[in-house]
Amino acid sequence: MDFSVKPVLTGDRTVLRPFTEADAEPMAEIIDDPEVRRFTGSPGRELTPEVLRTWYGSRGTRPDRLDLAVTDPADGELLGEVVLSEWQPETRTCTFRTLIGPRGRGRGVGTEATRLIVGYGFEEIGLHRVQLEAYGFNHRALRVYEKVGFVVEGTRRQVELRDGEWVDEVLMAVLDHEWAVHRGHPRVHPARADGAARGRPRTAR
Repeated sequence: MDFSVKPVLTGDRTVLRPFTEADAEPMAEIIDDPEVRRFTGSPGRELTPEVLRTWYGSRGTRPDRLDLAVTDPADGELLGEVVLSEWQPETRTCTFRTLIGPRGRGRGVGTEATRLIVGYGFEEIGLHRVQLEAYGFNHRALRVYEKVGFVVEGTRRQVELRDGEWVDEVLMAVLDHEWAVHRGHPRVHPARADGAARGRPRTAR
């Protein structure tokens, strides 16, 4: 299997949907948010309006990755993005990343969006491993990832110079057999895992 199908994943706090070219402008505002810039690092190139239109307009054609817009279920407002990329078919491994703009923070949106797309990767695509990298000073994100079931595997020490200080990078991952037990709710007792799973996303394709 691959990521040719771009699903709509519906939760209680957010709806994840495929990107369109029209999302370029609101995503530009989100990417330019000071907190987003602080925690995501340099994009490596100038993100002009044309570059962003081309990028988000082409996400639906990529069978090797899944980029979904994080939206507010009440009004459809774009709040951020979640991504499974760096797909390795031989090991059934993907890398996860996310960014949530200011209007999506403090509402549990990021946590639910992470559960929705990672759950889709394991339960629909058949992934074996989902991994991520995060700055060690991004405490909010690290708490979210742990809450969803990612396990710290190690730390790359002083990998980047940010604002005059060397910063660490934390490596985390979750495996398919771990997800099968907790489905993104590791703090729930295994005997209650099925109950927690009743809140699994509704999928539209």
